[in-house]
Amino acid sequence: MMPRAAGWDRLHGMAPSPHHSPSPEHRIGEETPPKPTVVRFGFDVLDRVEQAVAMVKERLKRAVTALEAAGVPYAVVGGHAVAAWVSQIDPAAVRTTVDVDILIARVDFDRARAALEAAGFIHSFTFGIDIFVDGPEGKAREAVHIIFAGERVKPGDSVPAPDLSATAAFEGYKIVEFDRLLVMKLTAFRDKDRTHLRDMIDVGLIDAATLDRLAPELRPRLEQLLNNPDG
Repeated sequence: MMPRAAGWDRLHGMAPSPHHSPSPEHRIGEETPPKPTVVRFGFDVLDRVEQAVAMVKERLKRAVTALEAAGVPYAVVGGHAVAAWVSQIDPAAVRTTVDVDILIARVDFDRARAALEAAGFIHSFTFGIDIFVDGPEGKAREAVHIIFAGERVKPGDSVPAPDLSATAAFEGYKIVEFDRLLVMKLTAFRDKDRTHLRDMIDVGLIDAATLDRLAPELRPRLEQLLNNPDG
């Protein structure tokens, strides 16, 4: 069907069609601007989010329970350790983390592997690190990641991971001592590490006085975030 010429409706006594009469905002030859849309979500979405968070927490507890039962010294590091420290100041500022980072000594790896596998985890060596996915359908991004105490996580890291001589108890499991966690985050300094550092700055766990506790090579990184938290 051929389109009507402009003015056809008016000449034939018909009301202008909204589909054919150009408005001041829409001229012939221009594309119709998209209408705003509203995406509606039900409470089932919130239920799925809550379930996902609960699954991560269950995975963390199952992993550390297995290590403790096997007598393997460990400390939770990474995002879950950040969340533990932040929650003691402001629980509302806690950020969800899907993977679980655990610090152990390399000499304990075989015992740790046996304990985690008995708890349903499957070992894999991915992107240069040992991980334990949660069962045959487990995903690497949701796995238990192993970090070895006293070793550099990446060859170019200026500071190795800490040892296990300083840990703190939190909700029934062990987390790495705060200053050691801070050093790990500043050493890695990826986007998610900077986000975790900002969270700790926001709740007052880190301030300008913290700089005095850092090695000289790490101070510029923290200064950068303190001077420009949004940058």
